[in-house]
Amino acid sequence: MSSRLAVLGSDLMIILNREQFEEIVKYCKSGLPNESCGLLGGIIDENKKIVKKVYFLTNIDKSPEHFSMEPKEQFAAVKDMRSNKFVLLGNFHSHPNSPSRMSEEDKRLAFDVNLSYLILSLAESEPVLKSFKIDINHQVEQEELIIE
Repeated sequence: MSSRLAVLGSDLMIILNREQFEEIVKYCKSGLPNESCGLLGGIIDENKKIVKKVYFLTNIDKSPEHFSMEPKEQFAAVKDMRSNKFVLLGNFHSHPNSPSRMSEEDKRLAFDVNLSYLILSLAESEPVLKSFKIDINHQVEQEELIIE
């Protein structure tokens, strides 16, 4: 497993398995009409961020346009990651009524160039999940997302 610092300056991809993807979709649909959110823990292996565990957190904003993760749940997730020797790979949230792209608010709140920011759009008949990364100037680039 590579160190977390290997992320800097690397072209990474993030990998979810099919079951994790389906769990995220199910969780986000269950939260409608509000946005749902969570964290992604796993390992970094060369140029791959491999999700090992999805942490489903409460959106304390209870809003279809905003989300804030419940702090105690965030701490518990990070503690669990540490105990499993995982690193925080990123987070996810849903867009109930808009496309899978980073909004201006999403860009403003994205604080770590090493994280993946996954957005699940539920606006169409089929869910669309995309991953984004952000640079220090808050420029957004779509990141390769593989669902195996």
